Amino acid sequence: MADEKQKRLVFSILEFLQTSINNGTIKQDDQEGIEVAIQCIGEAFNVDVTDEEQAKELSIKPASLTSIFDVFLNTQKKVGAAKTASTSASAAKEEEKVPAKKEISEQDKANAEQLKVAGNRKVNEKDYAEAIRLYGEAIVLNPTNAVYYANRAAAYSQMGDHENAITDSIKAAEVDPSYSKAYSRLGHAYFSVGKYKDAVEAYEKGLTLEPNNATMKSSLATARSKVRDNDVAPANRAGSPAGAGAGGIPGLGGLGGGAGGMPDLAGLMNNPALMNVAQQMMQSGAFNQLLSNPAMQQMAQRMMQSGERPNMENIEEMMQDPTIAEAARGFMNNMGGQGRGPN
Repeated sequence: MADEKQKRLVFSILEFLQTSINNGTIKQDDQEGIEVAIQCIGEAFNVDVTDEEQAKELSIKPASLTSIFDVFLNTQKKVGAAKTASTSASAAKEEEKVPAKKEISEQDKANAEQLKVAGNRKVNEKDYAEAIRLYGEAIVLNPTNAVYYANRAAAYSQMGDHENAITDSIKAAEVDPSYSKAYSRLGHAYFSVGKYKDAVEAYEKGLTLEPNNATMKSSLATARSKVRDNDVAPANRAGSPAGAGAGGIPGLGGLGGGAGGMPDLAGLMNNPALMNVAQQMMQSGAFNQLLSNPAMQQMAQRMMQSGERPNMENIEEMMQDPTIAEAARGFMNNMGGQGRGPN
């Protein structure tokens, strides 16, 4: 026996067929056959389209079978135009894949802007989860605005979800390749997950669009420094001759030999690993050992008496003294390799 849902469906079908007879959609020659079909289907499901009581109980008016089918066709068209999504993608993500060419009403654009403003407010309040939700709703209404993706990327980064930040930043750049913030957010997300070369590429792209952006310039320099650190570190860990050969100081390879077998101090002072080395020197007490060396103390006293300010030439001069060079080499060896490479 048919349940209520089946009866309502059958009633809608029979109602549609009867309307098609009444409005002339079905040719007169075919009407008799359709009337027989209505009668047979009605009897099979115990549905009578002419029964007023059943009409009150089963009719879907003011909707109709045609209007429901129109909704289905429109939905199918949107889904067909979207890219194939993974089975785990959410409904919101599916909506975001609708091509930018789809028509977006002015009302939807206005509502999306209001959602963006609300999202910005939540970011200021550090309620990043709510901000992400609001930006997502804005994207559903207007997936053609790169700002919404970039803002959501920033909120994801604030929560430490850098992988989603990367995804949204890339999407923002796809939607609007001229939007520099998309590349800035992408660079930050890549940097945060240790993909420094990718971060460099993103920042470089952003700076081609906004050459005077000081923040991006600084971020690019930091990312490039990380890339250099990573390139130097493997040679140091492997005990490469570049790090220890020709009298070089272990752990600071690639700087070249100077007087007394010491490295080029100008190169040393510019080496990004120096900060890490200096910190460990202080912690290990090696720095104090160097300063307590009599030769070093005499050299320092002479510079103070002469009134000269320490500069790179002074340092180079100091390192040419064999005694000081040997002391420097000794405290580096005493560090036991602690200064090798980045953390």
